[in-house]
Amino acid sequence: MEIVIDNVSKTFIDSKNIKVPALENINFSIKEHEFVVLVGPSGCGKSTLLNIVSGLMSPSEGSVYFEGIDKKQPDLGIVFQDIALLPWRTVYQNVVYGLQEKKFSKQQQKEIGQKYIDMVGLTGFENTYPKELSGGMKQRAGIARALAIEPDLLLMDEPFSALDAQTRTLMQEELVTIWNRTKLSTLYVTHNIQEAVFLADRVIVLSRHPGKLKSIIDIDLPKVGRNEPQFNNKFEAYVEEIWQLIRHDAKKALKE
Repeated sequence: MEIVIDNVSKTFIDSKNIKVPALENINFSIKEHEFVVLVGPSGCGKSTLLNIVSGLMSPSEGSVYFEGIDKKQPDLGIVFQDIALLPWRTVYQNVVYGLQEKKFSKQQQKEIGQKYIDMVGLTGFENTYPKELSGGMKQRAGIARALAIEPDLLLMDEPFSALDAQTRTLMQEELVTIWNRTKLSTLYVTHNIQEAVFLADRVIVLSRHPGKLKSIIDIDLPKVGRNEPQFNNKFEAYVEEIWQLIRHDAKKALKE
């Protein structure tokens, strides 16, 4: 299976009926089992592109399609910055929500739901409500909910940006562990360059608005242990390479 983003452009109409281009001629693909990260300056259209891939938004031009899949509609798991857990549902009830919508039996819900609750480290919190969870635990529940439907593509829009630095680092490490167990094709959006290099097989760098594809960088580092001392120099070289690509655009975005 391969997800193809084919010449995608997006234009919005503002309150004065003026066309505002957000994305222009975006072309890349996500291979099966590949973890792709989108980075770029504020306002470059990263989240817009993720919403187009998810089907929540239509492109003005171009298309997104799935190759090598034998069903009309691919299953997509989505994790947003705002986790949006249903407050009246427990952790378990939130995690199996998608399975209920797909009419899985109660036994299937129990087996699959527990599998992913265990995978994200929430064993023992099945009957806990969202208001009783920390920020990191809420994100784990959101990730488990997205994983439970065993999607063809996992989409993540800055899922850790609201967390404190220590929790964010731990969640990044846990996400790598989870990915190694599931091998899900993933499209991940972040502002954080270090996070991009830590997680990605490839980093897609977008320019300042309208977002254009500026560079695609293959991260030639082992998936596990990138933060170990022997990889520090290579890791930092990737971070610097990406920063130099977006630095000028980021300064302009800041002035705006």
